Amino acid sequence: MVEHTSSFNVAKETEMKKKNVFTRFLYSQKTAPYVFVLPFLLSFCIFWVYPFSSTIVMSFQDIEPTGTTWVKFGNYTKLLGDAVFLQAVRNSLLYMLLTLVLLIPFPLMFAVLLDSHLVKAKGFWKALLYIPSLTSVVISGTLFRMMFSEREGSQFNIILSMFGHEKIQWLKMYPTAYFALLLIACWRWTGVNMLYFISGLKSIDAGLYESADIDGATPWQKFIYVTIPMLRPTLIYVLTISIYAGLAMFLESFMLWGGNSSPYNIGTTIVGYLYRRGIEKNQMGYASAVGLILLFIALAINMVQLILSGTFKKEES
Repeated sequence: MVEHTSSFNVAKETEMKKKNVFTRFLYSQKTAPYVFVLPFLLSFCIFWVYPFSSTIVMSFQDIEPTGTTWVKFGNYTKLLGDAVFLQAVRNSLLYMLLTLVLLIPFPLMFAVLLDSHLVKAKGFWKALLYIPSLTSVVISGTLFRMMFSEREGSQFNIILSMFGHEKIQWLKMYPTAYFALLLIACWRWTGVNMLYFISGLKSIDAGLYESADIDGATPWQKFIYVTIPMLRPTLIYVLTISIYAGLAMFLESFMLWGGNSSPYNIGTTIVGYLYRRGIEKNQMGYASAVGLILLFIALAINMVQLILSGTFKKEES
């Protein structure tokens, strides 16, 4: 009985020592940072590193329900001669450029106006411009599809009839189709970018404007020589996310045409073509190659704009 009790006590002491060692390990100053970082590292590896490495591997394969075969650079070679893919790249680049032209200057202008003393009821205008971003893309895309419908009762055809014009097929011609896509983009994202710029304007020291007033600067000169330079970090951020958003556009086009097919592939984007190949046609290897090319295009464009904007330059001490 005594021997049994002593062995039990020894086992209990050993267990307590292990717990103390584990507790000291968790609460040590050297270990604590790694414990806090561990959830991020796990999620990063599971949801980014593993999918990315798997995509690279699959892009060199022909994946069929019956099996997988290595095709080396066959998918990439096929992409270079794929007319639909090349059109999807042109569509995405054009959409991205047009959204940059619209979704940076106008939100900046609205932000400057709302930050000034010229506008009353600022909260109302901020809410009015921001509310569309809270609307589901599915709902907004469906509404815009009805507005640009070929029927005589569609809103835009009613407007044309008011000026004596006949109804047109808005979503079957390049200029009018892109007008619809850009209208959705401006309706949804103007308020978001405006809030980014407003937050940047709030961080500018008011003393800079007072100094400019003392020097006799005009409002335009203050905007060019004070506001724009001080907003540079915000401008670079908005430009970077706008490039990505323009190239990654898919759901707006999908809802506007009621599916992933549009007349003459007017609304086909790179992501839409990836979805068509990977999900609709079950060609995951080919779709992986499309996705990696999209990643390369987005990285290349953003790297160029970051270099041109001087983001990677070392600040002078």
